Amino acid sequence: MEMVCVWPPHQQQQHQDKQTTDGTFSPSFFLPSFLPSVLGLKSLEIMRKFSEQYAKRTNTYFCSDKGVTAVVIKGLAEHKDTLGAPLCPCRHYEDKEAEVAQGFWNCPCVPMRERKECHCMLFLTDDNPFTDHEAKIGLDELVDLTGGAKE
Repeated sequence: MEMVCVWPPHQQQQHQDKQTTDGTFSPSFFLPSFLPSVLGLKSLEIMRKFSEQYAKRTNTYFCSDKGVTAVVIKGLAEHKDTLGAPLCPCRHYEDKEAEVAQGFWNCPCVPMRERKECHCMLFLTDDNPFTDHEAKIGLDELVDLTGGAKE
């Protein structure tokens, strides 16, 4: 079944750039424009809550530079969306899917679980000089610090 979309003459010019070369529209054209950012916000909120709860449970804290905390949480949320698991965003991987399957670097990673060593500086122990001595960050602050949810 082919979808045909005919615009009234006064709207044809503004929608012309959304057509593919064969005159059809990509499926994403028909999604509401707010949907990707709503999904991104949901993922950010899920990872924000996870991070706060995990820090509380492990007696760890966020970095005093909330920008670090925000970027790491956003990276975890993006990996959760794209890979199905919150793979550590602070490392380089040759094959992210293989790393997810192995599980070593899925947050909380093995070094964090075993020794409370967080390479990303998301979860810091009390004796770390960069600790904020709290583990709270609001969703609005997260969005502000990272330039918004993923698009």
